[in-house]
Amino acid sequence: MTENQNLTRALVERIDELDAVSLFNKASVSEIHLGPSAPAAAPDPPTLNLSSYPHVMLASNQTIAARLLVGADGPNGPVRKFAGLQTRGWDYNRHGVVATLKLGGETYHNPENAIGVTAYQRFLPTGPIALLALPGQYASLVWTTTATRAAHLKSLSQEDFLAMVKAAFRLSTVDLDYMSNISSGQAAEYSWRESVNPSTTAESNREIPAPAISVQEGSIASFPLRLRQATSYTTHRIALIGDAAHTIHPLAGQGLNMGLADAQSLASAIETAVVHGADIGAQIECLDQYNADMWMKNNRMLGAVDKLHWLYSVGSGPLVGLRSLGLKAVDSFGPAKEFFMRQAGAV
Repeated sequence: MTENQNLTRALVERIDELDAVSLFNKASVSEIHLGPSAPAAAPDPPTLNLSSYPHVMLASNQTIAARLLVGADGPNGPVRKFAGLQTRGWDYNRHGVVATLKLGGETYHNPENAIGVTAYQRFLPTGPIALLALPGQYASLVWTTTATRAAHLKSLSQEDFLAMVKAAFRLSTVDLDYMSNISSGQAAEYSWRESVNPSTTAESNREIPAPAISVQEGSIASFPLRLRQATSYTTHRIALIGDAAHTIHPLAGQGLNMGLADAQSLASAIETAVVHGADIGAQIECLDQYNADMWMKNNRMLGAVDKLHWLYSVGSGPLVGLRSLGLKAVDSFGPAKEFFMRQAGAV
């Protein structure tokens, strides 16, 4: 896994190498509107008619007219609202707690050799908890839980927060429920419960991650989990990508992959339009290609992950056994396992 700040740094460095790109640092959008109406009489000399162009006004009072405005501004950004593109979906009544942790052992993350790197995930009754390897001894935590428990986790001391993370991978759900319902003292409670039923064998076999020993300062945060899909990704001179177009449950780690695929598809559509001398802001000439390429693909992924969420929300009954049997079958069948790994890695 590569941290977002490293991806951003690499992209900014690449942009700096390009001559035709302007960056507006620390800028915010105050308003988006269409250009002024064209005059009734044709001007002499002729001028470009910007009446259909989105005009982005910055807080600095600078205005930018766009032949194509790409909304990559998140689920609540101004571009989709200006375009009038609606979304459909629902809330999961869950929050994702994220943090960057230092582990007591190596994650085996090597950018030049991915073999041996393990991402850990455990499905709990309130939602999955996952640890994704970063270079060295570091890992990224994503813990799906209820809003109440998310707020409680964020209120804990670092020592108690780390104890909860270790308990989530090592202890029974009964033990974890008890620790989630006490106001403090989770570290002492975990130490006692772990001494009674140690998990050293599972750890040595790398069935569970190495214990977390510290939290990167300021990295603990939470956000509500939702499923959202825009009814269309495009309209005249507007295209949405990433979270502006769709929002997915994090349990399969596909949000970033979907956004990158959006960007690649839109870039391809723009390149085709430019090569053929077409208008990059026109739907028929350019944007329909992007919408047709990505909307249904993303809709299938959203549906699959949503069904996984509800499947793993079941805590008892025959479905639990069938679920485990299905996972073991996929793990044993090489081609199926490779397919799912390639899908998860967006290869």
